[in-house]
Amino acid sequence: MTSSAPGAMGSLRRLWSWLLTNTLRLLLAVIVPVITFVVLWQGFIFLRDSQAPKTIIAVVAIAWGVGGVAMLFFVTNWLVEQLPGSWVRHLQPYIFIGPAVAIIFWYLALPAIRTFIISLYNYNSSEFVGVQNYIDVFTERFMLEAFRNTMLWIIFGAAFSVAFGLLIAVLADRSRFEKLAKSFIFMPMAISMVGASVIWKFVYAVRDPADPQIGLLNAIVVALGGEPKAWIQLVQPWNNLFLIVILIWLQTGFAMVIFSAAIKGIPQELLEAARVDGANEIQIFFKIMIPYIMGTIITVTTTIVIFAMKIFDIVIVMTGGQFGTEVIATQFYRQYFTNRNFGLGSAIAIVLLIAVIPVMIYNLKQFRSEEAF
Repeated sequence: MTSSAPGAMGSLRRLWSWLLTNTLRLLLAVIVPVITFVVLWQGFIFLRDSQAPKTIIAVVAIAWGVGGVAMLFFVTNWLVEQLPGSWVRHLQPYIFIGPAVAIIFWYLALPAIRTFIISLYNYNSSEFVGVQNYIDVFTERFMLEAFRNTMLWIIFGAAFSVAFGLLIAVLADRSRFEKLAKSFIFMPMAISMVGASVIWKFVYAVRDPADPQIGLLNAIVVALGGEPKAWIQLVQPWNNLFLIVILIWLQTGFAMVIFSAAIKGIPQELLEAARVDGANEIQIFFKIMIPYIMGTIITVTTTIVIFAMKIFDIVIVMTGGQFGTEVIATQFYRQYFTNRNFGLGSAIAIVLLIAVIPVMIYNLKQFRSEEAF
């Protein structure tokens, strides 16, 4: 028993030394990046409050940010590599995804939690009202109108964008001018939502007695012997569909490019075998092409649905939400920023977030389960 005591004591010393060394290394791996991050943060605060010329501040901020982030990754990775091999394998991935997770948590998760808390209070957050704001969201007339219009955007915007994108992709694939045609169709994607809305505002413009200009659509109507109309104002409820046309114009190019890539991935031997068996082009389209790229169709559709659910820019620029064109996002903006009803505005934002999440999850599952393109 006495002879084994020194050996046991030596083992305990080695174990203590190992624990102490690795604990210190782990603390360094955590503390040094935190200190580096704080230094970066304080540097940006100093630059923000500096009285130097804005150009110099911008250049220094870019260099400070890029160099600082690179140094943060380098130092943290080096410290983690000093740990035992098993620790490195477990900790190193978090060195690279950690900043992204932290940013998502700080700028998405925390604001969402805070918005939910605010939604449980009255208009100025002075009184707890529970779910009353959520009851108002689903019972007030203006919100029911916003839900109806948003559904129109989802149904018609997504359906026609996907249909036109698929049709153009199939037809352009057989044309000698494929690249030129696709370039023209995709070109609206390079325009911002606000820019596209301004363009279409000129298309829908109606003649003003004090202004000799007339919109393109009314010019065509007048040339055909008709009377000009205020398409996005007085022609209700069709004015919502005229606004949805802008979304279709923008998103058709996106859908076309994705579908074109998917169609080119269909084995030509499969198509040729179907033609040899007597299938016509319509049968090939519906019985071979559509099933083969169904994963891509679902992915593109859900992406455009999410986009349509959050539509804001087009409505604000074209009508400001007037003339029965309010959608969920514009009602959130109106209630929170215009009416200063923080409780109801936050409830609308939470409802919109919850509505988007299932579609987003389904979209991610499609990416994982199928090779869409």
